[in-house]
Amino acid sequence: MAQLTDRFGRQIEYVRLSVTDQCDLRCFYCMPRGFRDFEEPGHWLTFDEITRVMGAFGRLGVQRVRLTGGEPLVRKNLPDLVSRLAALPGINDISLSTNATRMRKHARALRDAGVSRINVSLDSLKPEVFKQVTGGKLEKVLDGLMAARDTGLSPIKINMVAMKGVNDGEFEDMVEFCLEHGFTLRFIETMPMGDTGRHASRDHYLDLQTVRARLEERFDLVPGVMPGGGPARYMQVVGTDLRIGFITPISQHFCETCNRVRLSVDGTIYTCLGQEHNLELRPLLRAGCSDTELFDAIRRAVDLKPERHEFRDRPEKLLRFMSMTGG
Repeated sequence: MAQLTDRFGRQIEYVRLSVTDQCDLRCFYCMPRGFRDFEEPGHWLTFDEITRVMGAFGRLGVQRVRLTGGEPLVRKNLPDLVSRLAALPGINDISLSTNATRMRKHARALRDAGVSRINVSLDSLKPEVFKQVTGGKLEKVLDGLMAARDTGLSPIKINMVAMKGVNDGEFEDMVEFCLEHGFTLRFIETMPMGDTGRHASRDHYLDLQTVRARLEERFDLVPGVMPGGGPARYMQVVGTDLRIGFITPISQHFCETCNRVRLSVDGTIYTCLGQEHNLELRPLLRAGCSDTELFDAIRRAVDLKPERHEFRDRPEKLLRFMSMTGG
């Protein structure tokens, strides 16, 4: 079957799959503290529906699946879904993005089901700053991280959103933390997603080129590589195994190499995080569409994928929260 290729020649081989829009934290750049306007559970794709859609993606050349949310571990029986996805032809890499608050309970089951590696959101090592950003408790995340490490999940990547006036005094400390525990570190620029994201981007934005320059004053960095389908550009700390990635959707966009689409919990394919192009699969699935109709819908969605985002040019254009799209 023909591979999924968009109008600009980019091959789509990576799906970020949201299994819930709910989360047990409230990071201010992602979701407002009082937010309650979640998708109705009846609108969520069932595990059977998800498996069918991802099976179609696999037959169309998708190899990598990342489970996201919201917080994916809020979704009950997630290891069961992982087992189903791991059995699909073509799918050979299943990873998970999480805040790790529930990893102590689920790490082993997830690994046994087929999750090979995880990304963990951790913006601060200071309990008071962590609470300011997320509304949660740092110790739960650290406990979950250690459980994941002890279970053998690898690599474990720490995602740190770099924010001026919030955590900009902690970058070197986070490098040392990752060196100590054998984690990979990735810095991420704030993005103008909805009102919450726009305020974070406007008030706290940091160009990661300045972060990298600062780290180079203390650490000897050389270009590095890291397996995976994501957009980070990596450096390596000389004499160690630590890779430090820089994800720069604003200062140095990576649209020309974008190989991914997002499938939201309600079955909507979003082709770009910084655009509104989308196609709803749930109505087709629940109307009893054939496999051929499903393949055609996925191809139509990929044909909608724009050449690049408009975060810089039209930040007011995007009006949804990151938790609704899938991180």
